[in-house]
Amino acid sequence: MQIDSQKNILKEARFIESPHYDKRPDNTSIDMIVVHNISLPPGQFLNDSIEKFFLGKLDSSLHPYFKTIEDLKVSSHLFINREGVITQFVPFDKRAWHAGESFFQGKTGCNDFSIGIELEGEDERPYEKIQYTTLAKIISTLMEKYSAITRDRIVGHSTIAPNRKTDPGPAFDWTHLDYLLHNV
Repeated sequence: MQIDSQKNILKEARFIESPHYDKRPDNTSIDMIVVHNISLPPGQFLNDSIEKFFLGKLDSSLHPYFKTIEDLKVSSHLFINREGVITQFVPFDKRAWHAGESFFQGKTGCNDFSIGIELEGEDERPYEKIQYTTLAKIISTLMEKYSAITRDRIVGHSTIAPNRKTDPGPAFDWTHLDYLLHNV
């Protein structure tokens, strides 16, 4: 995989710009990847609801759950669906709004220095092999571009917001991801 250094976009991803991002603070080094999961409505896959949510265009009348999230302004740098298809919503040099209130190793506001990657999934449901393969390739590419990202700085949302978030959940196989990262 390759990153377009002019646009800060993964060349293999479909890019659809979310309005839910802003500038990273000056002199901020990108040094972390946060792995998330999402499904909209919860437990339903392979539809356009997540894309519409990240674009601020989700019709809250289509499902009762959508009413509970209609005021949220959320984005992620990347989204990997159940088939391994990659969509990028925010360029890597910008701050996506994926982590919320968060902290890691004494630093707060993890959006400032992290890249957020959403996997289509749920905490308790196994992820697809293609999602792990795609994620590992993306992480390897990002680690090449951003040398401050080390294996110990690839974390789940639950790690940086432990009292608020549980994703990517117990179904996420960190050992398998480690194996893939060493064999990509």
